[in-house]
Formats: sequence, structure tokens, C-alpha cells
Amino acid sequence: MTEKTALTPTTHTTPPAKFSHGVRKGNILQVAGQVGFLPAEEGRPPTPAGPTLREQTLQTLANVKAILEEGGASWDDVMMIRVYLTDTGHFAEFNELYDAYFGEQSLTAPPAARTTVYVGLPAGLLVEIDALAVLG
Repeated sequence: MTEKTALTPTTHTTPPAKFSHGVRKGNILQVAGQVGFLPAEEGRPPTPAGPTLREQTLQTLANVKAILEEGGASWDDVMMIRVYLTDTGHFAEFNELYDAYFGEQSLTAPPAARTTVYVGLPAGLLVEIDALAVLG
């Protein structure tokens, strides 16, 4: 039986509750919802990358990528991405940022499937992203 492994890159703090930032079992890797917190620093609480959708989106994608890499995956392995936005007015801007980001990633596989929904997030946070990857 394949063991389940929790993934916490050095850029991430310990989760604030009983969950993992990412989990890999066999060739399946699930990244938990990530937000735009800057890389962890000893003694500093989690801090958003900035107040704008652009700053938070780029940091959120970097945080997802860090967990994928910690589990031996890349964006090419991602099958599904779920995006949670706090404001329907951010949809067009988010799509521009998303397209530009993935345009720079040199993907060799087709893009992942994606769902976008609108939710409430803690004060100051504008976007959350999770991902499901299948390796091999």
C-alpha cells in the first residue's frame, strides 16, 4: 500500500489547523488552498504579498508551485485548478494574470481544467488557489 506524505515547503509556515499544505499518495498530489502570503520568516506572522490582486495572485501561484515541486510535480502534471475569488469584478483581471503567468511557464502539456468560484476569505485576502496533480 502506498504511503500518504504531507508536503510543507520551507517557504510555508506550519498550517494553522490540522491539515497539510499538500499531500501526495502514489502518483496523486493534492495542493490545499493557497493564498498570497509571502515566504515564511521566523518570528513574522503570515503576511500578504500586497493589497492588489496582481501581487496576491502571483504569490499564490508561486506558493502552489512550491508545493507541487516539494512533491515532485510541475504545472505540467496539474489536472485541475480551483480558483476562489472574493469579488466578481476581479474575474477579467485574474484571467489576464493567469494567462500571462502560464504563458511564461513553458508548459509542454495542455493547460489544466479550471473552476472559478466566489467566496469570502479572511480580511485583506483576494484569491485562493488549489490544485490536483497526477504524476507519471
